[in-house]
Amino acid sequence: MTTKRAAGKHRVITDAVHAEGGRILLQVLHSGRYGYHPFIRSASGKKSPITPFKPRALSGKGVERTIDAFVRATKLAKLAGYDGVEIMGSEGYLINQFLVARTNDRTDGWGGNAENRMRFPVEIVRRVREAVGSNFIVNYRISLVDLVKDGQTWDEVVTLADKLQDAGASMFGTGIGWHEARVPTIVTSVPRAAFVDWTARLKQEVDIPVVASNRINTPEVAEEILASGQADLVSMARPLLADPEFVRKAREGRADEINTCIACNQACLDHTFANKKASCLVNPRAGRETSLVLLPVPAKRRRRIAVVGAGPAGLAAAVSSAERGHHVTLFERQQHLGGQFRLAMRVPGKEEFAETLRYYERRLDVLGVEVRLGVGATEDELRGFDDVVVATGVRPRVPQIEGIDHPSVVMYDELLRGEVEAGRRVAVIGAGGIGYDVSEFLTRGFVPHPQVKDRYRSPSSGRSVLEDQHKKLPDWQAQWGVTEDPTAPGA
Repeated sequence: MTTKRAAGKHRVITDAVHAEGGRILLQVLHSGRYGYHPFIRSASGKKSPITPFKPRALSGKGVERTIDAFVRATKLAKLAGYDGVEIMGSEGYLINQFLVARTNDRTDGWGGNAENRMRFPVEIVRRVREAVGSNFIVNYRISLVDLVKDGQTWDEVVTLADKLQDAGASMFGTGIGWHEARVPTIVTSVPRAAFVDWTARLKQEVDIPVVASNRINTPEVAEEILASGQADLVSMARPLLADPEFVRKAREGRADEINTCIACNQACLDHTFANKKASCLVNPRAGRETSLVLLPVPAKRRRRIAVVGAGPAGLAAAVSSAERGHHVTLFERQQHLGGQFRLAMRVPGKEEFAETLRYYERRLDVLGVEVRLGVGATEDELRGFDDVVVATGVRPRVPQIEGIDHPSVVMYDELLRGEVEAGRRVAVIGAGGIGYDVSEFLTRGFVPHPQVKDRYRSPSSGRSVLEDQHKKLPDWQAQWGVTEDPTAPGA
C-alpha cells in the first residue's frame, strides 16, 4: 500500500471487520538486512546469516527518509480504515537492527551508545503519533529478548519501553528472538507460553497494555495468562491458520473442537522463508479458501463412503466427507487412530502432535462417523459402499544396500512403535527429518503414548496447564542457554 488509491482498496477488509464489531491494525514493517534483494539497507553494512545479500548502511538522510516512510504508511493505514498500526520493532527487522551493537556500529547520532541506538524507534513512534492524533492505536511490537549475541539487556528493554510510552505508544505487542537466533521460540518443542514471565515483567514497568505472544495455542492457556494478570491481551497467529473458527468455538463453549496448532512450522513459516505460499499442515485449506471450497451436500441422497486408513489423510477425508452430509465409515487395521502422527508424537519435543489426533477423534464423534478399529478393509467389508477412499499411508523405503537384511537392522517405524529395542550403540542411516527424530528418540528417551482423548482441559477444570508447561522450562532454558539474568545481552 503506497498510494491513496491502494489504501482505498483495503476498505473491503476493514469494513468487513468493523461490520462484525471488530478492530483491525495494519503491521508496518521494514525488513532491513533481512530483505531478499540486492538493494537492502540497514543500520550498518553487516550481512545477515539468513539472506544472501549484504546491506548498505543508511545515510543520515536515509534514516530520516525511512522515518518519514513509517509515518506515511501509518497515514495511509488510517485512510484505509484501520483502527491503528503495529510498528514492528522485534524479530530482528530494521528497528531491531538499529537497537543493538550486533548490527549497529554507527558513529553518528543514530548509533554508538544505547541511548542513541534507541532514537530511531522513539522518533518513529513520536512522529507517527503527531501525524495521526490521539484516537489512533499505535501498537509497538517490542523485542523482549533478542536471543542473539550482543542483543539488548533487560534494562535497555525497559528504558526503551519507557521512552516509547512517553513518545505516544498505545500498547506493547511482544516479540521473542530474532529470526537468525539459534534458540527456537515457536516450534513444538518449546513449552507453551514459555516467555510469558518476560511479558509479566514488562507489564510491571509500564502503564499501557502489554500483549503476550509465542506458543499460546489454546483458549485455556490464554485464559490462564489473562486471569493471572501476566498480560492484558494475548496475540495468536498460527492457531488461527490451524482453525479459522478458533474464536467462535471458544465463545460457544466448544473449545475441545478446535483444531490446535502443533507448532510444526512446516507449511507456514517454512513455506514463507522459501518464498512459497503460506498454508497449514493441519489445515490445508489455509491460504486456499477460495480454491479448496467445501462442496454443498449432494441434493439427491447421502452417499455411503468408506475411508480405508485412519492416519492424518484418512481422518481428514472422513471428517470432510461427513461435514458434507455423507454417511462415513472409517476402517483402521490397528487398534488406534493416528498412523504416522502417533509415531511422531513419541519423539521428544513433538508431544503436541497428539493434539491433532485429539481434534479428529472429537470431530469423528460430533459428526457421527462410524469407526471400525482393528478391522482390515476386505472386499466383503467394502461391499455396498458408493465410494471408497484409500488412505493407507506410507511405508518406510528399504534402501537396497549390502547388509540391509542383517538381524541388527530395523526400520524406524518398528523402533518408534516399540516393537524392537535399540542397543547401546546405534548407527542411523539417513539424515532427513525422520533420521533426526529417531536420533532424538534414542538420545533423549521416548515419550510414552499420551491419552489423546484427555489432552484438552477446560479453564474450569482447576488443573493449570501453565504450571505443567513451566515445569519444563528450566530444562529447556538450560538446553538452549537461555537466561533470565537481566544483565545478559540478548538473554
